[in-house]
Amino acid sequence: MDLGLKDRVYVVTGASRGLGFAAAEALTADGAKVVVSGRDQKSVSRAAESLGAGALGVAGDNTDPEVAGRLIGLARERFGRFDGVLISVGGPPPGLSTDNTDEQWLASFESVFLGAVRLARAAADELGEGGVIGFVLSGSVHEPIPGLAISNGLRPGLAAFAKTLASELGPRGIRVLGLLPARIDTDRVRELDALSGDGAATKAKQEARIPLQRYGRPEEFGRTAAFMLSPAASYLTGVMLPVDGGARHGF
Repeated sequence: MDLGLKDRVYVVTGASRGLGFAAAEALTADGAKVVVSGRDQKSVSRAAESLGAGALGVAGDNTDPEVAGRLIGLARERFGRFDGVLISVGGPPPGLSTDNTDEQWLASFESVFLGAVRLARAAADELGEGGVIGFVLSGSVHEPIPGLAISNGLRPGLAAFAKTLASELGPRGIRVLGLLPARIDTDRVRELDALSGDGAATKAKQEARIPLQRYGRPEEFGRTAAFMLSPAASYLTGVMLPVDGGARHGF
């Protein structure tokens, strides 16, 4: 199936590694152009180089109010158009509800929540019919994850914002969606597993709870993201799609 991605242009944040990079890789493999961002210029340049001529790497921190406009402007300047954004950010620090400090909450709100809202608003101002805004969220949108109190607090609110935005932008032909990964085999998930003191045992325990009996591969998430951002998914909006191997047992 042709996803209709050829020569379309997307901004993908948090794309120097992990889920953001996997999405950018799938988009460019199908002919799209991408501006990939991350906090470290060396890392994001290396990511863009591995993606090929259809990628531009730009250092940018989502907490910076100017970064959204800069990324979209560079997309237009380098590739001549702007068709959508996938907003992916690093996960907030782990911890229990009683342990995380005010400083950790505030820093996470700036990067995970407010930074994403700013990017979405900037994209909404620039997109026309057929445009798309995607959020990489988490399975914690539906069910809290033990040991990730800050994520459990922020991700559901961001999903509600995305649903609200989908209703507001729908009449303009702009789609808004969320992707809800669970145990995808990334550096972030390995780090979380290792917090138990026995990462291998934790992974085995988590896999036993997943109907497909394994962690997802980053490329599986990437292909799902590419489809959801593509014109092939043109009648999907307001969707919060679990990418979790069936780990969520509710409808």
